[in-house]
Amino acid sequence: MRIVDQNILLGIIIGGGSALFFLILFLINRFRKQRERKQQLRLQNASRAPLSSMRSQRSDRRNKRRHVVSRGLQLDQLSGTAQQAYQQRQQRRVSQYSDLQLVMDEIFIPGRDAVEVGDDEEDDVEDRSTWIAENEDNLNAHADLVAEEEVGTGISVRVTEEEDRELMERLAREGGKSGVVQISLAWDDYNDLDMHVFCPSGERIYFNNRKSACGGELDVDMNVRPKSKKPIENVVWTNEAPDGEYKIGVHFYRHHRKRRTKKTCQFRLRVVTYGQAKEYSGELTHGDPMSMITSFVLIKPDEEE
Repeated sequence: MRIVDQNILLGIIIGGGSALFFLILFLINRFRKQRERKQQLRLQNASRAPLSSMRSQRSDRRNKRRHVVSRGLQLDQLSGTAQQAYQQRQQRRVSQYSDLQLVMDEIFIPGRDAVEVGDDEEDDVEDRSTWIAENEDNLNAHADLVAEEEVGTGISVRVTEEEDRELMERLAREGGKSGVVQISLAWDDYNDLDMHVFCPSGERIYFNNRKSACGGELDVDMNVRPKSKKPIENVVWTNEAPDGEYKIGVHFYRHHRKRRTKKTCQFRLRVVTYGQAKEYSGELTHGDPMSMITSFVLIKPDEEE
């Protein structure tokens, strides 16, 4: 009887020890997962600081006075006949772009991009300064033609939380501002894309006109020099944005052949208006004319019909 009792006691001890062991493992694993969640949350909050700021602004009465009442048509929404008409207009832009010789490789030293691009930032900045001095009138003429377009080429998409966080991390990395209207362009290679924002005032915000009289600002402009494989550009109205129509164009300014960067570049565009975000994707090939990606209208509620 005593031996049986000892065996039972030993079994209880072993069983209890095993249960305690697995309980400890469970608690350790749970603690580790909680710690990882907290770290991810801290990273997400840090990267979303501009977006959080915009959301807090939504409760501000000044922001409630204006809102988006309409967005322009996108190419994929058009009927077959309307798409054919668009393609005819696009051919005009292609022809004009070629006639005005706005492709970078036709202006600068042939073969310069055929080798690995170095880190001499001054040369690239000087190149663009020289290029705009020689071609500003032609670029303005082309931008005027693009601004006549009422149909955007951007494809409306939904992004994942990971993609959303990654874009916000880029903005945080470059010190991009947030505001009541914020337009951000991101792509994933060393090419130099340029965003052109056509304002209701008739002004155009781009690299040679970074601040508009109506309050908009291009505060992040990347890859004049092929510096980053994860670049971003940002145009923002921090406190107040004018009513009227906004159009967003994207221009494939320069192909950098650093690390086999290709001549076709995919990009994504985020348009935030008073806390409401819309995402678009698109693709440009070096030599394409500037493309009007999307448009929207801001108007005061008391002006609605």
